[in-house]
Amino acid sequence: MEHYLIKTYGCQMNIHESEKLAGMMQSLGYTETDSEDNADIIVFNTCCVRDGAEQKIYAHIGALKKLKKAKPDLIIAICGCMTQVNGRPETIKSKFPFVNIIFGTHNLNEFKKYIIQFKANRKYICDVWPEARYLDEHIDTYRTSNNNAWINISYGCNNFCTYCIVPYVRGRERSRNFADIIEECKDAINDGYKYITLLGQNVNSYGNDIDDKNVTFANLLKEIAHLEGDFRLKFMTSHPKDLTEDVVRVIADEPKIAKVIHLPIQSGSNKILKSMNRNYTREKYLSLIDMIRKYIPDCYISTDIIVGFPGETEQDFEDTYNIINQVRYDGVFAFMYSKRDGTLASKMDNQIDIAVKRERVNKLLAQSKKITKEKNMEAVGKSYNVIVNSFDAINRLYNCTTDSGKSIVVMADNLDINSFYKVVVTEFSKNKLFGKIGE
Repeated sequence: MEHYLIKTYGCQMNIHESEKLAGMMQSLGYTETDSEDNADIIVFNTCCVRDGAEQKIYAHIGALKKLKKAKPDLIIAICGCMTQVNGRPETIKSKFPFVNIIFGTHNLNEFKKYIIQFKANRKYICDVWPEARYLDEHIDTYRTSNNNAWINISYGCNNFCTYCIVPYVRGRERSRNFADIIEECKDAINDGYKYITLLGQNVNSYGNDIDDKNVTFANLLKEIAHLEGDFRLKFMTSHPKDLTEDVVRVIADEPKIAKVIHLPIQSGSNKILKSMNRNYTREKYLSLIDMIRKYIPDCYISTDIIVGFPGETEQDFEDTYNIINQVRYDGVFAFMYSKRDGTLASKMDNQIDIAVKRERVNKLLAQSKKITKEKNMEAVGKSYNVIVNSFDAINRLYNCTTDSGKSIVVMADNLDINSFYKVVVTEFSKNKLFGKIGE
């Protein structure tokens, strides 16, 4: 029996694509392993959004040199966003001549063919398509994300934010067929998955490239929410310039849609937002927050923030710091700006010193943590939809999570694992939320 191991880096899109890679390998008779020593094929599904991730990947590939020497029949394959960057396949081949297969984001569906081809002749394969030639709607998938099923609704991005390499490595935006998405959701629900999470670089622009006015993100959400079964529907990620009132109203109206919106602001400074090519202002963004809370008062709102973008002054940073106090996000994912070759921002003047970036991001995260603690204290007395994950038999406590991923410990009798319940938070103690079954 042959075994495979996948090392996944980066976003939820990569996690789901690794599920597709796993499905293809399982269809060839491979079995999953978590041991490099036991693997017959090791796949690196890479990320290049930040330089730190790329350097970590290089280190992990290099660490396999000794294993490859001891096991010459071991197949090592590299794919994902990093291989799609101009010159990276050549760099990988030069640095790591023991790598056997290199392919890109646009031809992931060809991986099974590459394995068969390499095993037949043991000749190095490098096949990176510069752009997508078609959408393969029927790739074998082995889901590995517990009770959650990731489902792509679109690929690529048309936004060209000046800091982001995604449009260059993922290509232009391409929406999947509406009916195919619905069928995949039905299959996942029938297979017992409790969360359906729709994926796209910009989910709420779904359908913009399809010549049918009925193919919209709002209509897609509504159609999935009306499917039979006990499940919750989530999605990521939204771009503020494309979040519309009809989408927010559908989320508010449909019980099966989680009241969770991840809405990256990236910066609270209008000057920096313009330099980032985000196509909205601070004021427009805040109006969207007001609209969300008008329809969904208790909506869980999270965001992404980039600290230390080129030209960011202390005042620009204070504008960002102040906006997290104004919005009071439930979750903040803050990152130091990382220069990416090929993006406009990498060529901008006034690059910020790493020490300044580190100081600013730490200040931002400390304030976010303070707000999170305050919001957890405010959660006492509120009701949440939760799913039961596990049972602590010794203390007779159930470990549950809300639709947003917030953990709540519940004392109860005879709850069913992997089932939904309404829970009322009764206490916040020692940084933990405790609750009871309620209405």
